[in-house]
Amino acid sequence: MQAFLVAFALAASLLAPARASLAAAAITSQEWSLYKDKFLDPAGRIVDNANGGISHSEGQGYGLLLSYLAGNRGDFDRIWAFTRTEMMVRDDGLAAWKWDPAAKPHISDTNNASDGDLLIAYGLALAGEAWHRPDLTQAATGMAMALAAGSLEKVGDLVLLKPGNSGFAAGDRPDGPVVNPSYWVFEALPVMAELAPDGPWNELAANGRTLLASSMKIGPSELPPDWVSLKAQPAVADGFPQEFSYNALRIPLYLLRAGIHDRDLLAPFLSQMPDDQGRVRIVDIATGQTRQLLADSGYRIIPALVSCVIESKPLAGDLKAFQPTDYYPSTLQLLALAYARRHHPECL
Repeated sequence: MQAFLVAFALAASLLAPARASLAAAAITSQEWSLYKDKFLDPAGRIVDNANGGISHSEGQGYGLLLSYLAGNRGDFDRIWAFTRTEMMVRDDGLAAWKWDPAAKPHISDTNNASDGDLLIAYGLALAGEAWHRPDLTQAATGMAMALAAGSLEKVGDLVLLKPGNSGFAAGDRPDGPVVNPSYWVFEALPVMAELAPDGPWNELAANGRTLLASSMKIGPSELPPDWVSLKAQPAVADGFPQEFSYNALRIPLYLLRAGIHDRDLLAPFLSQMPDDQGRVRIVDIATGQTRQLLADSGYRIIPALVSCVIESKPLAGDLKAFQPTDYYPSTLQLLALAYARRHHPECL
């Protein structure tokens, strides 16, 4: 509970009016320029260049958050305009998860992705408060209410975040409910609670930490799988790779950004996530063995940032220098650098 209150206070500080001045932006203009030149289409969509050039609600949400942290209102508005007109096509106020430039129509699957919706609503809320934009705050409030109404599921005593409104609930599949622990964007949840106070956001945040801790007990590495069945005891969900992989590797970054410095939760990410050269391991949950090593700076910065916050080890020089590669690691690197600048400048 104490760590959650810290996270709530951190989120409240993010919404403070004092932040309306972004003279000292958390992301530099040079970093944002490099990022947008590679990933921001003129129409306002963030392009996942390693995934067939598609766009998705996750990327649009990250784009809103990063452009806000860079203080670039014009790019923020472009990203939001594309998101609003091209992806907010559902009748429940949430975004379709995928926009494919090669498909006709561009949206062929209207299911949502709750992490993308959380990120979009969070970015809108931050910008609406800091820039005195009630239109953005209103849009964020609508999404927060829609998430509370359709994406949260009560299972026994737990409030869970469905990865999508369709296909993951207890009645949707034999091993349901299925969750993705990395979809808990912890820093966003207190903000959602301010926007839609009738939703069970506090319970969702607490249950997310409980779920994460139990998911880390599934395999010998103590790293959580990307997809978890909660039909009985937590287990790797059917039909998904039995891996700690690209989804779950962002969890420690989300914990840090939310002000959650719980050593019991963070320790395995420090000891098991990187190899002896700092590369991030894709791990077989059943055996604990390495399946792949990720050497991109955007991945390596995550366990390195945990090490800095927990063990006071500054980041290596190459991790502090932003050179965009692929959409996903480049996004994670900017989020990590922004957090370090705001909250742990000693890491830099």
